[in-house]
Amino acid sequence: MPITDVFRRVSAAYSAGEQRPLRGYLATLCSFSALVAGATVIGRRTGVRLPDGLATRDVVLLSVATHKASRLLTKGAVTSVLRAPFTRFDGPAGAAEVNEQVRGDGVRHAAGELVTCPFCSGVWIASALTAGLVFAPRATRLVASTLSAVALSDWLHLVDGKLKATPDEN
Repeated sequence: MPITDVFRRVSAAYSAGEQRPLRGYLATLCSFSALVAGATVIGRRTGVRLPDGLATRDVVLLSVATHKASRLLTKGAVTSVLRAPFTRFDGPAGAAEVNEQVRGDGVRHAAGELVTCPFCSGVWIASALTAGLVFAPRATRLVASTLSAVALSDWLHLVDGKLKATPDEN
């Protein structure tokens, strides 16, 4: 039995009549795996050595930077132009963010889910930033520090807004 028939059977059994873009998910998983494999090959060929571990400060820096980058990519009003081929505007979500509905099917739908889900894109962003620490640590720390500063600034703006709001606005 050809693999496509097996995939079709498994997909039908899994989906239970719902439209689920399993082929699209497979494409995104293969893309992610290819990028990780490519980075590994490049690292080996160029002699880049993996660190024994990451300092706690780097983990915290990458965590905050990943949070900000994933929110900016998946929810930012200014980055909606990047998501527009995969989504439909659904309304504002407050603080310079928007809500969007994923459109299309197959790979387009899976890509739409990736670019609208901060949890999903966070894996890709954290992986890219971690690879950056291996290949270009100074530049990566600069980018991550900038993203972290913007995240902290955003949180301070939200706290400031809450503190300035009248009691009936809270």
